[in-house]
Amino acid sequence: MHPNMNPDLAGTALRDALAARTATLKDTLRAIAAEFQPVALANSLGAEDMVLTDLIVKEGLDIEIFSLDTGRLPAETYDLMAEVDKHYGLKLKLYYPNHESVEILTRNHGINPFYESVELRKACCHARKVEPLQRALAGKQAWITGLRAQQAVSRANLPEREFDGDNGLEKFNPLAGWSEKEVWAYIRLHGVPYNKLHDQFYPSIGCAPCTRPVAIGEDVRAGRWWWENPDSKECGLHVRKA
Repeated sequence: MHPNMNPDLAGTALRDALAARTATLKDTLRAIAAEFQPVALANSLGAEDMVLTDLIVKEGLDIEIFSLDTGRLPAETYDLMAEVDKHYGLKLKLYYPNHESVEILTRNHGINPFYESVELRKACCHARKVEPLQRALAGKQAWITGLRAQQAVSRANLPEREFDGDNGLEKFNPLAGWSEKEVWAYIRLHGVPYNKLHDQFYPSIGCAPCTRPVAIGEDVRAGRWWWENPDSKECGLHVRKA
């Protein structure tokens, strides 16, 4: 059973740990908003990003919230976009791929080139995610993500703050030290909307053709680009250079 299903909300230790985590997170987000303007949260509509969205909205923080619509997201992700609007009165600022880049890619390599090689998969991610992200971050002083260190081997040493050299701004990962159980305890306690694919054993959700459910005991990111080696499972949005 995944931690998102029935977290032990009655446990005093978990409640106390979550309260401390949440208080620290609020302070962190307030400090980021005060020091860096403009600043934005890149909301992938995963569980972690919904925790951050909930706090940003409820605390009335001056932090823009945007999402990348790759054009190939699952229906459940679009449903969550609508639910975010209804629940928070928040219309996510959406960024889309450049149509010429996608047309060239599919014309030359077919509609699903990502299955053929890591290089073509990364080319697809660049067209549908990386380039739109670059436009979303243009003019920003900092951006915030919902990355956690426990999510993947490629994120094991994730810091809470780093400089994003590719985009030329500060990058914050305030949930870096959170556990999956803490994330889901927060969601359940505060009634935060979440992607219903999580209830179908999708701990990590991206584009529909590149995401599948995972078996009990599998790595959190096992359902993303499952045909690749674990150390290559990044789309380019969060590649950290030495």
